[in-house]
Parts: sequence; C-alpha cells; structure tokens
Amino acid sequence: MKREEVLMEALPYIQKFYGKTIVIKLGGHAMVDQNILETVIRDAVLLRYVGMKVVLVHGGGPEITAKMQAMGKEPKFVGGLRITDAETLEIAQMVLVGKINDGIVSLIANCGTCAVGISGNDGNLLIARKMEPQRVKVGEVIEEVDLGQVGEIEEVNPKVLHCLLAQDYIPVVAPIGIDRQGQSLNINADTAAAEIAIALQAFKLVSLTDVDGVMDADRTKIFHRLTLAEAERMIAEGVISGGMIPKLEGCMKAVKNGVEGAHVVNGNRPHNLLLELFTDEGVGTMLTL
Repeated sequence: MKREEVLMEALPYIQKFYGKTIVIKLGGHAMVDQNILETVIRDAVLLRYVGMKVVLVHGGGPEITAKMQAMGKEPKFVGGLRITDAETLEIAQMVLVGKINDGIVSLIANCGTCAVGISGNDGNLLIARKMEPQRVKVGEVIEEVDLGQVGEIEEVNPKVLHCLLAQDYIPVVAPIGIDRQGQSLNINADTAAAEIAIALQAFKLVSLTDVDGVMDADRTKIFHRLTLAEAERMIAEGVISGGMIPKLEGCMKAVKNGVEGAHVVNGNRPHNLLLELFTDEGVGTMLTL
C-alpha cells in the first residue's frame, strides 16, 4: 500500500478517536529493550498530537527480578506467581517508581511533549486491599499460597488523571496501590490498566505484550476480532491459557464496563500500536461486546 493510501485509511479513525481517552499498558519485552520502548513511546506521543488523551500504565517484572538478584535477594515464585514480602515490595517500588516510571517520562519529554509520572498511591488513585491466599498448582498438588504484599483494587479515584489530561499531560502510572491503612501494595499492571480505563470511561484499552494477539490452539492463526462470548468460550475450552488469561480477563472486564474496544497487540513490532488503531484490518486482537 502506498504511503498516501495508508494515511487516508487512517483519517476516519483519527477523526473518530479525536478527544477520546486511550489507556495503554506497556509490558513484555518493551520494558527491557530500550529501542522497542522508544518506538512505542513515539507512537504514544503521536496519538497525543492527533488529539487523543493518552494514559500509560507500565509493568516491570523482569527488571524487578534483575534488581533483586543484583542486591543478593533471590526472587521467590510459587506456581508462577511472585511472592512479595516487605523487602521485595521496597525493591519493586524502587524499580517501578524510581527507575522505569522516570525513564518513560524522560522519553516522552525527548519526543517534545510533557508527561507526569505517578504511582497508584498518588492522589489515592488506586485503593487496594491485600489479596487473599491464591489456590495454585504446585507440581500435581493444589495449594493455598499467600502472595504477601500484593493487592487487588477496590476503588479507582481518577481525579488526578483528569487534572493531568485536562492540562495536556500524559500520565504515566506505576502499578503500586495503597490500602485504607496507608500500606503500599504491588498491583498487577494488566489489572491496573483495565480498572483505570473503566474509571476514566476510556474509549480504548490497549495491552502491549510479546505475542501477536489471541491465537488458536495451534498458535497458527490470530483472531483479529473477538466478542466477549467468543473469548469466554475459548478460555473455557482451554484455547486461551497461561499468561494470556489475565490479560484477556482485564480486557473483558473493561469492555463489560463501557470501554468500546480492548486490544492485545505485539508491542515488539515497530508501530504495531498505530497499525492496530488506524487500519481496517489491524494487527492484533480487538475485543468488543
């Protein structure tokens, strides 16, 4: 397709999305590969300049693990879930808020616009409670595991985000929440992004990850469009499994609560974010009612 045809295909989407809010969850390899992250940030800034209100929510699991190991603390996982004791939470805050968040804000500044980095603690953005023990499979046995200082969101107070968006800032949110006693808790970034999208009544939620989208059981076909009913059936039948389940569950909850479309997109491929939003076919998976 010629460049001018690409631009004309994008035009109706740019018109439709103008003034609307989009929440983008940054995850996967983009969080450890600076070149990929810079490309994604440039795309997000472009969305801001064509009139969208952009909120970024980021994870940082691999960097947390690397920092723990560098400090001589071995990460502990049970059934694939991280155990977050007080020291691990302190390291997570250091990495998420002090390093990753600040780095993303700097990249946005380098692209010519302004961002403000916050965590879920700021302005009581994410009010959470400590997660109940989780039933996980360890070997062949189902065990109840206390994940430590891990939270599940009770309430989102988006006032601080509305204030920043009204002043044309891009908010960059680190997924640390606070409970009603003032204790910080680590929050799953996919969950945080979905809850923030709902609270903002966002038009779009996009989860950037390391896979091309929701695929069939043989991993040979991408489902570019899914309804809620189709996604629920695929989870029940085991077609969707592993780490895709929490991503898709966040997308499903967002769509059920008013977000028009939720997308799972491979953030490792240059400009996939733009191709997903501004082309007819898209490149990832879009979930709708």
